[in-house]
Amino acid sequence: MRRLIATLALLVVWAVPAGAVTVERVTSPGGVEAWLVQDHSNPIIDMEIAFRGGAAVEGAARPGLAHMAGGLLDEGAGPYDSQAFQTKLEDLAIELGFDASKDYFRGHLKTLVENRETAFDLFRLALTQPRFDKEPVERIRGQILAALARQQQSAETTAALEWYRTEFAGHPYAQPTRGTPESVKAISATDLRGYVKSHLGRDNLVISVVGDVTPDQLKPLLDSTFGALPAKAVAAPVADVAPRTPGRTLVIARNNPQASAMFGAPAIKRADSDWYAAYVMNYILGGGGFSSWLTEEVREKRGLAYSVYSYLQPMAHAGLLIGGVATENSRFAESVELIKAEFSRMRDEGPSERQLADAKTYLVGSFPLQMDSTTSVASLLVTMQLDELGIDYLDRRNQLIQAVTLDDVKRVARRLLDPAALSFVVVGSPEGVASTP
Repeated sequence: MRRLIATLALLVVWAVPAGAVTVERVTSPGGVEAWLVQDHSNPIIDMEIAFRGGAAVEGAARPGLAHMAGGLLDEGAGPYDSQAFQTKLEDLAIELGFDASKDYFRGHLKTLVENRETAFDLFRLALTQPRFDKEPVERIRGQILAALARQQQSAETTAALEWYRTEFAGHPYAQPTRGTPESVKAISATDLRGYVKSHLGRDNLVISVVGDVTPDQLKPLLDSTFGALPAKAVAAPVADVAPRTPGRTLVIARNNPQASAMFGAPAIKRADSDWYAAYVMNYILGGGGFSSWLTEEVREKRGLAYSVYSYLQPMAHAGLLIGGVATENSRFAESVELIKAEFSRMRDEGPSERQLADAKTYLVGSFPLQMDSTTSVASLLVTMQLDELGIDYLDRRNQLIQAVTLDDVKRVARRLLDPAALSFVVVGSPEGVASTP
């Protein structure tokens, strides 16, 4: 019963109104910095961390190394083997885990205040003394291989993986974050230890904490948890890059009833001065669900697809505008032409004043929904640090959206939207569509 009560307590949602969120910068005596939002309404502490680098710095020889390491850090550390470590987490209702994306290696910890010393110590052990024992290594390897096998059956996933492989050929972004069956089978415990030791350094670490903890209580926890990490990660520079084959179409033949595609083009990174105009523009074009132009033209008017969308993808070393669509093979070419036509219409005409006003109303009004739990707030604070948005971003964000004008949207549409630059990877048997050189 005590474990059940503890688990239910961790599910309590964020209790502070968005406008009341105050972000504090906390620096420990040892120089470890974290951004803190205090919330003393529930006895919960939520911590999110991220190391810059992620899968992009794992090296070409072992794709999937960072992802596999993330799956194993909570599978035994220090004096605890996998079973003992997991049992301790379960008994104390502690949530702890890690994962890797192309740019970042992230970690998460959630605990009741009464267990905070133990929870933060387990997090320390996971980061600094992972065991990588044979049984959990082989078990997690098997799980990843099974996931990769399932992944190969997904047309959408296949299209996405091939898009990145071809558009970023020769760059770390071309490598699949989860690896390949061949690379995952080859990863050793030595490889895993090497990744953790080389790339998890304090100099590329950002930390956010939300919940029932004061700055004075947090400072010693920061030193005890992260002080033993290497001061500096091994330098592994990653070059900025842009898609290599704008306008190309690649068809991967499969006998599927639908053709599924990922499409994309060069865009902008998060620090670009046109970011907010582009964000609003894309919401109207393809990011606004049923209110977007793409959904209206492709799905609502013609019933060609259940889902069609676009979104901005600001990566550390590339800026992209990405989209997807799935349509029956006989009408796929029609969907592509409609998507390109909507890109052209946005570039050449732009939205109306009413469409712009509606978009800004939604983007401002929905923002508090991104802060509906301690976990979501902690994750947002990490993103703010990684993107260098400033500690006062929560106070400024809606003003930045509201400041976007119709002229701004039209300008950024002319800058970014070139239908001829859209690169498509299609999985299926689309009639009238063939691969181009």
